[in-house]
Amino acid sequence: MKKGFFTIMAAQFFSSLADNALFVAAVELLKSGGAPEWQRAALVPMFALFYVVLAPFVGAFADAWPKGKVMFLSNSIKVVGCLMMLFGSHPLIAYAVVGLGAAAYSPAKYGILTELLPPSQLVKANGWIEGLTIASIILGVVLGGQLMGPLIAPHLLGLDFPMLDTGVGTPPEAAIATLVLLYVVAAGFNLRIPRTSTALQPFEGNPIELVRDFADCNRRLWRDKLGQISLATTTLFWGVSGNLRYIVLAWAAVALGYDTTKASSLVGVVAIGTAVGAVVASVKMKLDRATAVIPLGVAMGVLVLGMNFLRDVGIAVPFLIILGGLGGFLVVPMNALLQHRGHNLMGAGRSIAVQNFNEQACILLLGLGYSALTNSGLSAYGAITAFGLVVASAMFLIGRWHRRNTVHHRAEVDHLLAIARSDAHHH
Repeated sequence: MKKGFFTIMAAQFFSSLADNALFVAAVELLKSGGAPEWQRAALVPMFALFYVVLAPFVGAFADAWPKGKVMFLSNSIKVVGCLMMLFGSHPLIAYAVVGLGAAAYSPAKYGILTELLPPSQLVKANGWIEGLTIASIILGVVLGGQLMGPLIAPHLLGLDFPMLDTGVGTPPEAAIATLVLLYVVAAGFNLRIPRTSTALQPFEGNPIELVRDFADCNRRLWRDKLGQISLATTTLFWGVSGNLRYIVLAWAAVALGYDTTKASSLVGVVAIGTAVGAVVASVKMKLDRATAVIPLGVAMGVLVLGMNFLRDVGIAVPFLIILGGLGGFLVVPMNALLQHRGHNLMGAGRSIAVQNFNEQACILLLGLGYSALTNSGLSAYGAITAFGLVVASAMFLIGRWHRRNTVHHRAEVDHLLAIARSDAHHH
């Protein structure tokens, strides 16, 4: 791997680590400020908001300037969001600004991989980035909880700057102030990302053209007989796992009586399962057999329902690892199939933008639904039941959809699978 690759990895790791720790700190900030439960649930869709709104533009933006510069800018926006949260803006608004930074960051980090590395190393590089992202989710969520816990928070609050009144007075504020430093570290790595020789694309200033092009790409991927199945699956998966972070926090509070610090380590447990599932799938699964994992999605939905009956952390931990593992095993082959179809239909950058748009829109819709249900007085148990049923039934329908495709469009599906097979052999 080239030297610049590890600089990108480091930048990505610290930035994502801070994003995930900030999520836990924001939950606690709202909780300690006496905000209603629905506002805490709304953090998830607020982060997704700009991903959805800006989807047609971020890809073109990332192609118009050197990727390292785009990543540096995006990171600076995250710092602004952090500081807004510290200095009295509503946490939901401030967290949406951090989401704005993340939305601009994503196509640049994937795009620079294709500029820096030969195609033969892309699968490996994507594996590295995914693995590192999952690691940063686990560590970030746990870090966020620990920064506010009884071990670290008193020390952070005890730091005194003689000339400076920081106005930091509570554990969540101390945690957020610390996370600004992590973003600064990530920004330092961003500035060291090498400028590649790839020609910059002029930023097509006409927003209507960009939206039209994006809508066309979206339509092409949804019409593709394999693309639609993999896109539907990954969209549902990310929509659910995006919200599962908060559901696990809410559930641990009711079922186990945990505070945010203890509950955050259980979110880490689900992510560990996901990482294990993802690794097993990347070794065991072939690209052209990807659709065989669909039934696991139904099983995942049924398992989510099982959370309602857990009252003992000794059983909860292995249960959550299995739940995460199913998800990881499901999403890796589907993601690979989706990237393969997207690349063949429209090129990597645009297909990632389409994928981001659909996944974040699903997080947004499920998150808003969950916030609304919580607001109308639904308990954490009721929400878990609703989620489990949505997942199981949606995956069941996707399975039927794929079977119908293989019956009615046999020749087309076989042809697409043959392309996948030959692509997999060449790499």
